[in-house]
Amino acid sequence: MPHATQHADVITAELDSALSGGPFHVALRAAIAARGLPLQRVQHHLSRHGVKVGVTSLSYWQQGARRPQRPESLRAVRALEEILQLPEESLIRLLAESDERTADRDSPGRSYRSLVEASGVLEQLLDELGAPREGGLHTLGHHERVRIGARREMAERESHHIVRAHRDGVDRHVAVHYGDPGSAPERMRVHALENCRTGRVRRHHDTGVLAVELLFDTRLRAGDTFLFRYAVEDGTAGVSREYVRGTDSPGGQYALQVCFEPGVLPVRCHRFTQHSAAAPRGGRQELPLSARHHSVHLVEPRVRSGYVGISWDWG
Repeated sequence: MPHATQHADVITAELDSALSGGPFHVALRAAIAARGLPLQRVQHHLSRHGVKVGVTSLSYWQQGARRPQRPESLRAVRALEEILQLPEESLIRLLAESDERTADRDSPGRSYRSLVEASGVLEQLLDELGAPREGGLHTLGHHERVRIGARREMAERESHHIVRAHRDGVDRHVAVHYGDPGSAPERMRVHALENCRTGRVRRHHDTGVLAVELLFDTRLRAGDTFLFRYAVEDGTAGVSREYVRGTDSPGGQYALQVCFEPGVLPVRCHRFTQHSAAAPRGGRQELPLSARHHSVHLVEPRVRSGYVGISWDWG
């Protein structure tokens, strides 16, 4: 069957080329064709992995008419890599690279963060904790240290806060952690490191959001300052490519440091800003990576409303 063999070789070559250079929808279409699976069978295999995706959505994805963006959809992409016998992270990587090219054209940034905010998940979690969005604390300084692990995942985030109370009786702070797409909040761990202890914790699996009460051992009066430090042990998602910090009120100094494993370093890093989660990105500036300390950082002398972050390219 020389003709059949040649046809199979052509399909395999097309798949290899698509996985190497993308774009995502071409690679997905080539992978489905190479395995000879109708979309109904792909959907069936996904359901066996505990992921629900419609045949119409799969068709749109392989045509490039729509892109997987929701956390459930990103879990489906990871399952597709296994179902279609593809290398791990091959489709996710193409999806992320496409997102980066979109961001470079000053299009809206991380859609999953916009989705989280639009869905009201954060408000739901705060309501469950009985915490108002305005917690009675003004930020004088905030230093975050994000550690990227050997698998290129967000392994841990440590936050050091310096705050001032602007009303009497404040005795807690509700911290929010946004996991990367595909993260599992139920496997994250919160560590109270200094001048606080953990209270109630709320998690939302579909969006990767964790909210935790950090309880002080004192009630602050208006004008009192306070320092506290905590960490979130994550490491539950795939490859991480950026960290974003958002605020809806002006504050004091903000510093962000991203630390990498010595043998797993990105090829370049950038600072960026956004006025809102769905706004175009601006303020893009390349940041030097410390060869000695394997880290990159930014400092905002005075925080303004909106978002600031660091992205990195693995090459």
